[in-house]
Amino acid sequence: MQKEKQLQQLQHIEEKLRKLISRYTEVQQKLAQAQEEVKHLEGLLEEKEQQIKNFQNQENIVKIVDTIAGNTANSTELKLKLNEYIREIDKCIAYLQD
Repeated sequence: MQKEKQLQQLQHIEEKLRKLISRYTEVQQKLAQAQEEVKHLEGLLEEKEQQIKNFQNQENIVKIVDTIAGNTANSTELKLKLNEYIREIDKCIAYLQD
């Protein structure tokens, strides 16, 4: 009788241990997914920050052009040329990041 009770207790402990291991595995998987999502979001954040810097640089250049340019014809031509340079620089940056 005593051995049967001990065997039942042991089986009960084994069942709880299996459940605990199963929960642990689930939590580990969720943690790994969360860490991957954090890395993905950090990458997106870095990309958006870079875009903001690019826009700020473009805005600063436009302000400089507006200040320097005396007449409308020179201003438009200068803006077009600077925009062309900015696009080329953006392409170079993108190429270097890859």
